[in-house]
Amino acid sequence: MLSTWLSDVAEDLIVVARVARTRGLRGEVVADLLTDFPGRFDALDQVIAIAPDGNRRSLQIEEHWFHGTRIIFKFTGYDSIDTAKELAGYELAVSADERMELAKDQFYEWELTGCRVESLDGKQIGTVREVMRTGGVEVLVVAGDRDDEYLVPMARDICIEIDVEKKVIRLDPPEGLLEL
Repeated sequence: MLSTWLSDVAEDLIVVARVARTRGLRGEVVADLLTDFPGRFDALDQVIAIAPDGNRRSLQIEEHWFHGTRIIFKFTGYDSIDTAKELAGYELAVSADERMELAKDQFYEWELTGCRVESLDGKQIGTVREVMRTGGVEVLVVAGDRDDEYLVPMARDICIEIDVEKKVIRLDPPEGLLEL
């Protein structure tokens, strides 16, 4: 293979697709999109492939195209079903410095995960464990100190300040929100 194994990669990565299976006879693979910006692939020459065991390698993109809600990749050096088969289950990532810029009041889920959550008066509430997509307003799943879990809507009148640089979110919760 012409992929390069990467060791001791210290950079933060953003997963943008996950290889589902092979396709065709030339070594193409079908991947599920995990990005809100599918156009990003037009500017990419390579991706970092992360194996299920955590090993990473760089893959050169020979060509790509979309098929419905999925993307098809042909990587350099993967020229048959047998060689491409090993990529099934791999996550495809880009360096965090290649992320798409968002509007001022928009955030990536990975930027919010791990943020400390506190009230406006400084009372510690917990840490963001995940962001739930509900079809409407996203909900922060906040793990409290004593196995408590809070579901906090990401409404502007509740999440007053979000500082991903300092990893802190300040809330003005309505009465009863943190008592459920």
